[in-house]
Amino acid sequence: MWVQTTGVVCIITLLRNRQSVNISAWIERQDSDGGIDGIINEDALGLDAVYVQAKRYAPENTIGRPAIQQFVGSLTGEGAAKGVFVTTSAFTKDAERYVDRIAQRIVLIDGRRFASLMIAHGVGVRTTHTLALQEIDENFFSEE
Repeated sequence: MWVQTTGVVCIITLLRNRQSVNISAWIERQDSDGGIDGIINEDALGLDAVYVQAKRYAPENTIGRPAIQQFVGSLTGEGAAKGVFVTTSAFTKDAERYVDRIAQRIVLIDGRRFASLMIAHGVGVRTTHTLALQEIDENFFSEE
């Protein structure tokens, strides 16, 4: 399972860096998860939780509506209302339209968005080059 190592660290760090999310606990599923890789408790009592599913796929292997429907089924089985589905590939348009029509709140994070979030929050990345912008110093040419 991809999220058992670096994926867990990336997801939880990215979600922690979001100003609107106050994460009190992360529970990683080690067993046969039934479509759930981890649970984020948003409060200390675990009253409000976000369920996470992560898939490490090649770019050409997109996530379609059936995979999202399975995730929704897993959420329903857990009595959950919120979920995050993360993939290194992409989602089909049908999958994206589907999450807009269902009762559960599901956020889809594709590989491109995941990489952007990693870069924006400095998670799993390093700086290799720095760009210095120069401007003319008007005082250099002034006569005093």
